Amino acid sequence: MSRVRVEPARPFDLTIDQIAPDKSISHRAAIFSLLSDRPSRITNFLRGEDTLNTLTIVGKLGASIEDREGVITITPPERVGEPDDILDCGNSGTGMRLFSGFLSTLDGFFVLTGDRYLRNRPMGRVVTPLRMIGAQIDGREGGEKAPLAIRGRDGLEPFNYRSPIASAQVKSALILAALRGKGESSYWEPELSRDHTERMLQGMGAPLSAKLEEGGGYRVHIRPLTAPLDPLTITIPADPSSAFFFAVAAAIVPGSQVTLKNLTLNPTRIEAYRVLQRMGAQVEFIERENLYEPIGDIVVRHAPLHAVSVEERISWLIDELPALAIAMAVAEGESRVSHAQELRVKESDRIRTVVENLRRCGVEVEEFEDGYSIKGGTLKRGVVDSFGDHRIAMAFLIGGLLNGMEVEDTDCIATSFPNFLELLSQMSEVHIGD
Repeated sequence: MSRVRVEPARPFDLTIDQIAPDKSISHRAAIFSLLSDRPSRITNFLRGEDTLNTLTIVGKLGASIEDREGVITITPPERVGEPDDILDCGNSGTGMRLFSGFLSTLDGFFVLTGDRYLRNRPMGRVVTPLRMIGAQIDGREGGEKAPLAIRGRDGLEPFNYRSPIASAQVKSALILAALRGKGESSYWEPELSRDHTERMLQGMGAPLSAKLEEGGGYRVHIRPLTAPLDPLTITIPADPSSAFFFAVAAAIVPGSQVTLKNLTLNPTRIEAYRVLQRMGAQVEFIERENLYEPIGDIVVRHAPLHAVSVEERISWLIDELPALAIAMAVAEGESRVSHAQELRVKESDRIRTVVENLRRCGVEVEEFEDGYSIKGGTLKRGVVDSFGDHRIAMAFLIGGLLNGMEVEDTDCIATSFPNFLELLSQMSEVHIGD
């Protein structure tokens, strides 16, 4: 169990073009390659523990994987086969939930598991609607917790499902199930969640359409596949969720600026930058291309920050809220996050872990069932615990750029951002120890 200590930073002006490739898109690129009958080519695939676990599972399902000169080529099997081993998703809820939808439609027996943190995350939100359309899934606590045992079969029932939550993972699992269903299906969620699945599958020729509805909510119509999809030829953009840590760094360290290169500018992925902009930071978006995703650069410059209330589009910034909490902790006034119950079922209970660690740093904070309020001022040097959550670890290391910080249990950072500490060391002195 490693711990990392970071010292206060001097003003910096950096251009960063080594942000970790997007985790969400990397997972999907590997899984969706199995929907084609021709090789998919993926450049700049994230080589983090979670996404490499997904790639390993794709191989166990029969795909041939070639990794040469930065390009991963996935050649799907003629028929996805029943593996002779369990399928380990590591720490990835995305991997487990998407594979649940995909494998439920395939003839065979599959067991999905993960690390101790993933095995305690809720899976009922995916398992329940899949069971409603005929999927055979069992697991701990009646299928609420992994390991999950799936007895897949062809042709699940068509559905018209109204999700109680906006969740890209639930949506993606149901879309994957519907593509091999018996008839046309419809999925509705109360607000648009991340739409990488729809964009990528439409780019591959999948028979689906999506729209925001006039009365509110977002609906996806899916027709069953009549032929394999076109293969992917994709360069994974940099991850705006990972880059956001350095956006916060520039926003809170006086005299600093950062240019973040080659990010996806998908509107469902840059809401946290919009919030930082509302807080007073200078933020510029520069679009350079748009194929599967809009891609470009984001420039963030320091400015005095003021408090903000965050209560809408929570699904668009759920992963960035721990880093936003750091900005809130040094902003003038009292900030509040509401309607964010989803934070409690991430890699850690992020409401509890944010609140506890901010208090260790001398910040006045109040916890609510659906969020927290933070009275801004000074973020003092402290010793905090990641609770095995990579985003908590990275957020508080960024906070340490002001007055220093020590974070315990930092091995989890490798799950999503293997070169985070290397980039952090360009801004400050970083000490790594056991």
